Amino acid sequence: MGTTRAWIQGRGRRVPAACSLVAAAVLTTAACEPAGGLNSASIAVTTDRVGTGALESNGVDVRWLSCSAGVDGARALGASPAASVPRSANVDCSGRTGSGETITLTGKVTQELGGRCVRGDLTARAGGRSVFRADVLGNCDAPPPVSVITPIPPAAGGNGFRPTVTVTVTVTETPLGK
Repeated sequence: MGTTRAWIQGRGRRVPAACSLVAAAVLTTAACEPAGGLNSASIAVTTDRVGTGALESNGVDVRWLSCSAGVDGARALGASPAASVPRSANVDCSGRTGSGETITLTGKVTQELGGRCVRGDLTARAGGRSVFRADVLGNCDAPPPVSVITPIPPAAGGNGFRPTVTVTVTVTETPLGK
Protein backbone atom coordinates (compact mmCIF):
# COMPACT_ATOMS: atom_id res chain seq x y z
CA MET A 1 0.00 0.00 0.00
CA GLY A 2 2.89 2.36 0.80
CA THR A 3 4.39 1.78 -2.64
CA THR A 4 1.15 2.76 -4.37
CA ARG A 5 0.79 5.91 -2.27
CA ALA A 6 4.41 6.92 -2.98
CA TRP A 7 3.90 6.34 -6.72
CA ILE A 8 0.70 8.42 -6.76
CA GLN A 9 2.32 11.23 -4.75
CA GLY A 10 5.35 11.20 -7.07
CA ARG A 11 3.05 11.25 -10.09
CA GLY A 12 1.25 14.25 -8.61
CA ARG A 13 4.53 16.17 -8.64
CA ARG A 14 5.61 14.95 -12.06
CA VAL A 15 2.48 16.08 -13.93
CA PRO A 16 2.87 19.81 -13.16
CA ALA A 17 6.58 19.58 -13.93
CA ALA A 18 5.86 17.92 -17.28
CA CYS A 19 3.22 20.55 -18.08
CA SER A 20 5.73 23.30 -17.26
CA LEU A 21 8.29 21.76 -19.61
CA VAL A 22 5.73 21.54 -22.41
CA ALA A 23 4.69 25.17 -21.87
CA ALA A 24 8.34 26.28 -21.91
CA ALA A 25 8.93 24.38 -25.16
CA VAL A 26 5.90 26.04 -26.80
CA LEU A 27 7.00 29.52 -25.67
CA THR A 28 10.56 28.92 -26.82
CA THR A 29 9.37 27.75 -30.22
CA ALA A 30 7.06 30.75 -30.54
CA ALA A 31 9.88 33.11 -29.55
CA CYS A 32 12.01 31.75 -32.41
CA GLU A 33 9.40 32.56 -35.02
CA PRO A 34 10.48 35.11 -37.60
CA ALA A 35 9.68 38.74 -36.77
CA GLY A 36 8.00 40.21 -39.81
CA GLY A 37 9.21 37.35 -41.99
CA LEU A 38 12.87 37.52 -40.91
CA ASN A 39 14.66 34.90 -38.85
CA SER A 40 18.13 35.78 -37.55
CA ALA A 41 19.42 32.20 -37.67
CA SER A 42 18.42 31.61 -41.30
CA ILE A 43 19.77 35.03 -42.30
CA ALA A 44 23.13 34.29 -40.65
CA VAL A 45 23.44 30.84 -42.25
CA THR A 46 22.38 32.03 -45.72
CA THR A 47 24.63 35.10 -45.59
CA ASP A 48 27.55 32.91 -44.52
CA ARG A 49 27.00 30.50 -47.42
CA VAL A 50 26.23 32.96 -50.23
CA GLY A 51 28.75 35.49 -48.88
CA THR A 52 31.52 32.90 -49.01
CA GLY A 53 30.56 32.13 -52.62
CA ALA A 54 30.53 35.82 -53.55
CA LEU A 55 33.91 36.44 -51.92
CA GLU A 56 35.45 33.44 -53.70
CA SER A 57 34.01 34.52 -57.06
CA ASN A 58 35.69 37.90 -56.47
CA GLY A 59 39.09 36.24 -56.03
CA VAL A 60 39.24 35.97 -52.23
CA ASP A 61 40.64 32.69 -50.88
CA VAL A 62 38.22 32.15 -47.94
CA ARG A 63 39.63 29.93 -45.21
CA TRP A 64 36.59 30.45 -42.98
CA LEU A 65 33.70 32.86 -42.51
CA SER A 66 31.28 33.06 -39.60
CA CYS A 67 28.15 35.23 -39.57
CA SER A 68 25.70 36.41 -36.94
CA ALA A 69 22.49 38.40 -37.40
CA GLY A 70 20.11 40.30 -35.18
CA VAL A 71 16.61 41.25 -36.32
CA ASP A 72 15.74 44.93 -35.78
CA GLY A 73 12.39 45.68 -34.19
CA ALA A 74 11.80 42.10 -33.00
CA ARG A 75 8.27 42.00 -31.70
CA ALA A 76 7.11 40.87 -28.29
CA LEU A 77 5.57 37.43 -27.98
CA GLY A 78 1.96 37.52 -29.16
CA ALA A 79 2.16 41.04 -30.59
CA SER A 80 1.41 41.48 -34.27
CA PRO A 81 3.94 43.37 -36.38
CA ALA A 82 2.88 46.78 -37.64
CA ALA A 83 2.38 46.68 -41.40
CA SER A 84 4.20 49.98 -41.88
CA VAL A 85 7.33 49.01 -39.88
CA PRO A 86 10.03 47.71 -42.22
CA ARG A 87 11.99 44.78 -40.82
CA SER A 88 15.69 44.29 -41.28
CA ALA A 89 18.54 42.38 -39.72
CA ASN A 90 22.03 43.60 -38.95
CA VAL A 91 24.55 41.09 -40.26
CA ASP A 92 28.12 40.85 -39.04
CA CYS A 93 30.46 38.28 -40.56
CA SER A 94 34.13 37.82 -39.85
CA GLY A 95 36.69 35.39 -41.16
CA ARG A 96 40.17 34.78 -42.53
CA THR A 97 41.66 34.36 -45.96
CA GLY A 98 43.96 31.49 -46.86
CA SER A 99 46.93 33.78 -46.14
CA GLY A 100 45.53 34.85 -42.74
CA GLU A 101 44.14 38.27 -43.67
CA THR A 102 40.92 39.50 -42.02
CA ILE A 103 37.59 39.23 -43.86
CA THR A 104 34.50 41.23 -42.89
CA LEU A 105 31.04 41.16 -44.41
CA THR A 106 28.60 43.57 -42.78
CA GLY A 107 25.36 45.35 -43.48
CA LYS A 108 21.59 45.09 -43.32
CA VAL A 109 19.46 42.29 -44.76
CA THR A 110 15.83 43.00 -45.59
CA GLN A 111 14.91 39.63 -47.15
CA GLU A 112 16.15 36.04 -47.05
CA LEU A 113 14.77 33.55 -49.56
CA GLY A 114 14.97 29.96 -48.33
CA GLY A 115 18.75 29.68 -48.19
CA ARG A 116 19.15 30.86 -51.81
CA CYS A 117 19.86 34.56 -51.38
CA VAL A 118 19.75 37.62 -49.15
CA ARG A 119 18.73 41.14 -50.14
CA GLY A 120 19.79 44.34 -48.45
CA ASP A 121 22.92 46.47 -48.29
CA LEU A 122 26.08 44.42 -47.69
CA THR A 123 29.76 45.36 -47.85
CA ALA A 124 32.70 42.93 -47.91
CA ARG A 125 36.33 43.71 -47.12
CA ALA A 126 39.34 41.40 -47.19
CA GLY A 127 42.89 42.24 -46.20
CA GLY A 128 42.02 45.92 -45.72
CA ARG A 129 40.62 46.38 -49.23
CA SER A 130 37.02 46.66 -50.35
CA VAL A 131 35.90 43.54 -52.25
CA PHE A 132 32.28 44.41 -53.06
CA ARG A 133 29.13 46.24 -52.03
CA ALA A 134 25.95 44.41 -53.01
CA ASP A 135 22.20 44.62 -52.62
CA VAL A 136 21.74 40.90 -53.43
CA LEU A 137 23.96 37.94 -52.58
CA GLY A 138 23.12 34.53 -54.03
CA ASN A 139 20.63 33.48 -56.68
CA CYS A 140 17.10 34.51 -55.72
CA ASP A 141 15.72 32.99 -58.96
CA ALA A 142 17.04 29.50 -58.17
CA PRO A 143 14.36 26.88 -57.41
CA PRO A 144 13.91 26.12 -53.72
CA PRO A 145 15.79 23.05 -52.50
CA VAL A 146 13.74 19.85 -52.47
CA SER A 147 14.09 17.27 -49.71
CA VAL A 148 13.92 13.70 -50.96
CA ILE A 149 13.38 10.70 -48.69
CA THR A 150 15.08 7.63 -50.08
CA PRO A 151 13.47 4.42 -48.78
CA ILE A 152 15.63 1.55 -47.62
CA PRO A 153 15.74 -1.15 -50.31
CA PRO A 154 13.27 -3.92 -49.45
CA ALA A 155 14.69 -7.14 -48.07
CA ALA A 156 12.81 -10.16 -49.45
CA GLY A 157 9.82 -8.12 -50.58
CA GLY A 158 8.04 -5.44 -48.59
CA ASN A 159 7.60 -1.73 -49.22
CA GLY A 160 11.15 -0.66 -48.36
CA PHE A 161 10.33 1.16 -45.12
CA ARG A 162 11.42 -0.29 -41.80
CA PRO A 163 10.18 0.67 -38.35
CA THR A 164 12.39 2.79 -36.13
CA VAL A 165 14.02 0.91 -33.29
CA THR A 166 13.23 2.32 -29.86
CA VAL A 167 14.89 1.20 -26.64
CA THR A 168 12.92 1.65 -23.43
CA VAL A 169 14.48 1.25 -20.00
CA THR A 170 12.21 0.74 -17.03
CA VAL A 171 13.62 1.59 -13.60
CA THR A 172 11.82 0.13 -10.62
CA GLU A 173 12.46 1.82 -7.31
CA THR A 174 12.40 -0.21 -4.12
CA PRO A 175 10.53 1.38 -1.17
CA LEU A 176 12.87 2.45 1.64
CA GLY A 177 13.17 0.05 4.53
CA LYS A 178 12.33 -3.16 2.67
